Amino acid sequence: MLTSGINFKNFKLKSSNLKIKKELFSILNNKNEVLLSLGQNYKINFNLNKYKNFKNIRIIGMGGSTLGTQTIYDFLKHKIKKKFFFIDNLQNYKKKESKQKYLNLIVSKSGNTIETIVNSNILIRKQDKNIFITENKKNYLHDLAEKLKAEVIHHNNFIGGRYSVLSEVGMIPSELMGLNSKKFKQFNYLIKNKKFINCLVSNVNATLSLIKKKKFNSIIINYDEKSENLFKWYQQLIAESLGKKKKGLLPIVSNMPKDNHSVMQLYLDGFKNNFFTFFYVHENNSKRIKNNFILPSHNFLKNKNVSNILYAQKKATENVFKKKKYSI
Repeated sequence: MLTSGINFKNFKLKSSNLKIKKELFSILNNKNEVLLSLGQNYKINFNLNKYKNFKNIRIIGMGGSTLGTQTIYDFLKHKIKKKFFFIDNLQNYKKKESKQKYLNLIVSKSGNTIETIVNSNILIRKQDKNIFITENKKNYLHDLAEKLKAEVIHHNNFIGGRYSVLSEVGMIPSELMGLNSKKFKQFNYLIKNKKFINCLVSNVNATLSLIKKKKFNSIIINYDEKSENLFKWYQQLIAESLGKKKKGLLPIVSNMPKDNHSVMQLYLDGFKNNFFTFFYVHENNSKRIKNNFILPSHNFLKNKNVSNILYAQKKATENVFKKKKYSI
């Protein structure tokens, strides 16, 4: 247990974690710039007061430019009074002009991401305000910002897009959401938390052991629909970080119970190069079953809520996987 609300169950392995722990502390002690950006000493100096009154905000970007921010929004939107729109793919827009003013945050580390250029071109209007987050060098978005006389916030070149959520890329949108960005900066606390370190090391050890057994498909069995964007971000982190030199893991996310009726058959009786991680969130305010509409043959559903049913399905699937001796 890392906190009172989060439980991790790791793969059970007999091999030692000492070598991995030693390498981890070596990385932490080297004062890596990317890791330093996760802590509270990384300062973001930008005055957002003139943008606080905007109620409609677009985040325009691709991959790491939006995924982390969208995850924050998904988890905390019950606290956020403004409307946020994430434009993270090319699509055909309906010709429907809104009179509302938007604040557009256009994010691209390189400043030359073609999808971001196209989307910003289509969406930016004269009445909107715009903030560009990009590297401090000549690129398309820098030139566009200059033409529009818009604010430019510099994206540090040593921070890769997928690791940028705790930099300007994610923290400026968080402040605009009305959240305290300093509360996200927990890295210094985490690396002193023995439970977190042990859990991290154990998971790395387990993953390496599974790779040695030629288990290359990392499949998330996700029972929480609200966490879909978290796992899209996870896919990017795993694929872009490890997919190098003809090596890596293939991160696959299965949203349950929907995928029970499609790809589950393949997981159970298809390729054997998979390992599985189950993810479930208990919802206290989950919708309850209407008892008076339940037929006698299904009385076992009475007094249950959706969260109860999802948990029962998760446990049943886990048990099937264990019987088949799959890695979960």
